[in-house]
Amino acid sequence: MSRFITPFGHDSTAAEVIAGTDLTGRRAIVTGGASGIGVETVRALAGAGAEVTLAARDKVVGERVAAGIIDSTGNSKVYVAPLELADRASVRAFAANWDGPLHILVNNAGVMAEPLNRTPEGWEHQFATNHLGHFGLALGLYDALAAAGDARIVAVSSSAHLSSDVIFDDIHFENRPYDAWSSYGQSKTANILFAVEAAKRWAPAGIVANALMPGGIRTALQRHISAETLQQWDEFPWKTPEQGASTSVLLAGSPLLDGVTGLYFEDNNEALPTVPGENTGVAPYALDPEAATRLWETSLELLNK
Repeated sequence: MSRFITPFGHDSTAAEVIAGTDLTGRRAIVTGGASGIGVETVRALAGAGAEVTLAARDKVVGERVAAGIIDSTGNSKVYVAPLELADRASVRAFAANWDGPLHILVNNAGVMAEPLNRTPEGWEHQFATNHLGHFGLALGLYDALAAAGDARIVAVSSSAHLSSDVIFDDIHFENRPYDAWSSYGQSKTANILFAVEAAKRWAPAGIVANALMPGGIRTALQRHISAETLQQWDEFPWKTPEQGASTSVLLAGSPLLDGVTGLYFEDNNEALPTVPGENTGVAPYALDPEAATRLWETSLELLNK
C-alpha cells in the first residue's frame, strides 16, 4: 500500500494546514487545550469556524486561554470544561455532561518522564493519564462520535514510543524497576495502538482514528526533564507551538484526510517504518493489530474493576 503524503511538512503551521477549510457546524474537544500545542490546536480549529471545547485540569486557566482565542479568532464558540484524565470519576463526568454530536476528539493532553507516581487504583500515572484516561474518554463519548456520522479521533503520540512497547506483563511497574522514559514510551505506544484498534472497531459508525508525533516543541511538558538533558537537546530541530500543532490540526480538520484511518503521522505525512538507531518513523509493534486488540481488552478490564 502506498504511503499517504500531503503537501505539508516539518515547518508547516496549524493555520497553513487548515487554510481554506470551513469547519462551521463541527464540534471539537481538545484535551490539554489550555497549554502548549493544545492552545494552537484549539486556535486553528476555532479559526476555521469549529465550536471547540478545551478540556483542562485548571478551569480558570482554561477560561483565560479561551478568552484569548475568542479574541484572536472572532469565534465566540470556544468553551471550557474541567477534566482530570487520571481520575475515572472526572472522565465519566465530562463524558456524561457532553450533549449532542461530536465531530472531532483530539486526545492531546499528557505528562512526560515524571517521577514514579500512582493513582489511587495503583496505576502508573503516565500510563493512566496518557492512555487510560483518553481511552475512557473516547469510550464515554462514543455515542456522540457515532452521532456525528463522520467523526475523527486524533491521538497525540510521540517518537518516544520507539523506546518501549507496551509491557503487558507489567504495565504499571510493579515487578520491574521504574524508568520514566520507558513508562512514557509505552504510554505513547498505547496511544498509537488505541488509534489502530478504534479505526477497526468503530469504522461501521463512520469514526476514523489516527495517531501522530507532533515534533519537538519546548513546552511545560518538559517540566520533569533536567536542565542538563535539555541542554543536550539544543541541536534538536525544535518546532514552534504553531508548527507542533499542525499535524494534529491536519488530522482533525483537513479534507485531505477524509476516510483516512488507522495510521501514524509525523511532520504532516504518514510516517515511514523506523530505522534502527534513528528517532523517527514508527515501530512495527505500535501498529501490530494483535497488540492493539490486547491493549483494548486490557484497558477495558482495568477501567471496569
